[in-house]
Amino acid sequence: MRVLIVEDEVRLAETVRRGLSDAGFVVEVVHNGEDAVWAATEQSYDVIVLDIMLPKLSGYKVLEELRSRSVWTPVLMLTAKDGEYDQTDAFDLGADDYLTKPFSFLILVARLRALIRRGGPERPVVLTAGDLILDPARRRVERGGREINMTPREYGLLEFLMRHRGDTVSKTEILENVWDPAFEGDPNVVEVYIRYLRLKLDTPFSRHAIETVRGMGYRLDPEGG
Repeated sequence: MRVLIVEDEVRLAETVRRGLSDAGFVVEVVHNGEDAVWAATEQSYDVIVLDIMLPKLSGYKVLEELRSRSVWTPVLMLTAKDGEYDQTDAFDLGADDYLTKPFSFLILVARLRALIRRGGPERPVVLTAGDLILDPARRRVERGGREINMTPREYGLLEFLMRHRGDTVSKTEILENVWDPAFEGDPNVVEVYIRYLRLKLDTPFSRHAIETVRGMGYRLDPEGG
């Protein structure tokens, strides 16, 4: 199991490297964002541990760059930044998990193993539902050839629905995958953002792509409504 650690605190990086090596991982370490992008694109890893506060390129920029290059290796953000918006930004950019410092090494290992089991299958370059198009590489959404501007949260919700187009997904599944597995806010926030998407994707085009399945959740019409 190959792990890339991206951490500018040299002593911490070495401590984590030794611990993961003892746990059976093959570990490589880099200390800045530019080296992280090069390593992750030129070599194959099962999982990446990525700090946010890095020299040259921030962890956010590294993550954004990797996803734009279709590098879908699972990424765990490991950082001292524990604000709600920090975590939201990380997940919106394509992070798979988030752990704050100081952290339990046992929890880190457990989460890495879980990410590796889940895997990082290559995702479609472009997602389509009729004339509704989402390009993950460019983070661009179009309907009928017209670009649609979206907030990071709206984009994340639409991407999740499009990756499961034709399937009914519950509020709980949406919250766990678009917001945060530990989300404790009002679950009705999903309804609010579904309405935002409809106002941008359906109403101006006289379409009905996003369906409410009563008592179960929501479904994106694979034909785009």
